Amino acid sequence: MTNQNYALKKVVDNRSQLAGPLLIFCLLISAIGCKKTEAVAPADAVLSFTVNNVYNGTLIYNALNVNPAVKFNFTEPVDRGSAQKALRLTDATGQAVNVGTRFENADKTVVVTPQNNLAAFSRYTLAIDNTLQSASGGRLVNPVSITLNTGIDSTDKFPRISDSALLDLVQQQTLKYFWDFGHPVSGLARERNTSGNVVTAGGSGFGIMAMIAGINRNFISRADGLARLQKIVGFLKNNAQTFHGAFPHWINGTTGAVVPFSARDNGADLVETSFIVQGLLTARQYFNGNNIAETTLRNDINTIWNRVEWNWFRKNNENVLYWHWSPTAAWDINLQIKGWNECLITYVLAASSPTNAIPKLVYDAGWAGNGSIRNGNRYYGLELPLGPDRGGPLFFEHYSFLGINPYGLSDQYANYQTQAVNHTKINYEYCKANPKGHYGYSASCWGLTASDIPNGYTASSPNNDVGVIAPTAALSSMPYTPAESMEALRFFYYKLGDKAWKEYGFVDAFSLKDGWFANSFLAIDQAPIVVMIENHRSQLLWNLFTSCPEVKSGMKTLGFTAPYL
Repeated sequence: MTNQNYALKKVVDNRSQLAGPLLIFCLLISAIGCKKTEAVAPADAVLSFTVNNVYNGTLIYNALNVNPAVKFNFTEPVDRGSAQKALRLTDATGQAVNVGTRFENADKTVVVTPQNNLAAFSRYTLAIDNTLQSASGGRLVNPVSITLNTGIDSTDKFPRISDSALLDLVQQQTLKYFWDFGHPVSGLARERNTSGNVVTAGGSGFGIMAMIAGINRNFISRADGLARLQKIVGFLKNNAQTFHGAFPHWINGTTGAVVPFSARDNGADLVETSFIVQGLLTARQYFNGNNIAETTLRNDINTIWNRVEWNWFRKNNENVLYWHWSPTAAWDINLQIKGWNECLITYVLAASSPTNAIPKLVYDAGWAGNGSIRNGNRYYGLELPLGPDRGGPLFFEHYSFLGINPYGLSDQYANYQTQAVNHTKINYEYCKANPKGHYGYSASCWGLTASDIPNGYTASSPNNDVGVIAPTAALSSMPYTPAESMEALRFFYYKLGDKAWKEYGFVDAFSLKDGWFANSFLAIDQAPIVVMIENHRSQLLWNLFTSCPEVKSGMKTLGFTAPYL
């Protein structure tokens, strides 16, 4: 290489360091007296690019609109014919996508756009290969491949309907998880849509409440609903394995045998038991007819309810309840049930038991930690009476309050209406503020709670924000934030619908920053959507559960006051 050629190469190398990835045209020049051809790189024959007028320093562009414009800028004109052949846009399967090319700036700029809108949340590759030539015959010697990841497509995916019709649709579609997909032998709810014969105690309790909402809205006939409840209650009473009256977390839906949740979690789960009993007592209050079938159902539910040895789970009479007991490992897990979290219902039912009730001291010293449950700080200008910094995941305000109405409810530790509403609004305000800059978070797209995430599962919250939104978080908060939750519902359905809306309602979670949508449905996430929308609309489940005489008595024992007590 001559000194002149070396100098030109050095200039180009320096420009590359300053300007990011540059594509270089080289002229093929025959060297005098040589048999070979040498590539010479003129300094003025370089290319740069932008995507939607932005260069981000990489070859990967995320969260793009569905009709992005990629602009290639050269310092000399390009040959139009070669440009149209050298440019290729493909989707994630390698299928070619038609593009249009526009030449500007005396053919020194080539603008590439797809001829039709790209699919939302999809990956595409725009490649430009070395068949591209300049008008003077230069050849592109360093091809480039740009990854284009699309984001939200703001067009409506489904026809607009009234908000009331949309709520009907969401409840009815989500209920299919428990009705159509219920286990064929036991009638109980599968843990998730891939769980086979494994059914979940807590999710089944929630599902029972969802079914009652469906019966009341005529999605299911009362006769069919009664038959399904008879199947469920008969299985729980006669087939399901229990330990001191308490159910395990997971059950084989065919045999009733415990399915270990973990090596030592192979016995009683008192919290899961409280979730299923909450649902059973709600069903008992709903099926209040004098006929033999409904009377028998109520009696069978009372048998299950009275068997639970709530007081025994104090472990040698301690002033706290314990979550687990194992027939092989006894109390080895040693997990105390202490607040604030999803377990208020466990203490309420333990205090309400006609046969094995706990005294108030266990609630005060165990659950409330003699007042250590309190928070009292303000976040986004909102006081949070109880719990961790910024409230924790939103399921804390859902699971116990499927049956317990927090409106007008107080005890010595908190006003539970303030707790539920402000915790939810703090979660909403956090997502709206979006301090981590996650793509897609907004006043229309919010809600952090426990859910599936890419390659795992986590309890999302403002203190554990991995960029994943779970529809159940905002939708199950409908009684607390009706306007904000309805705005989220419209966004999830109309804007994300073709990705997020499936056979059992909304998928468990999604990450717009990653273009990821779960293919999973979880019983404990789907049922609260149906139940809490119904509580927002009619207070049906709240009214049924809190009408239980034992619950009224138990809550009064613990020091609660409310209009319904």
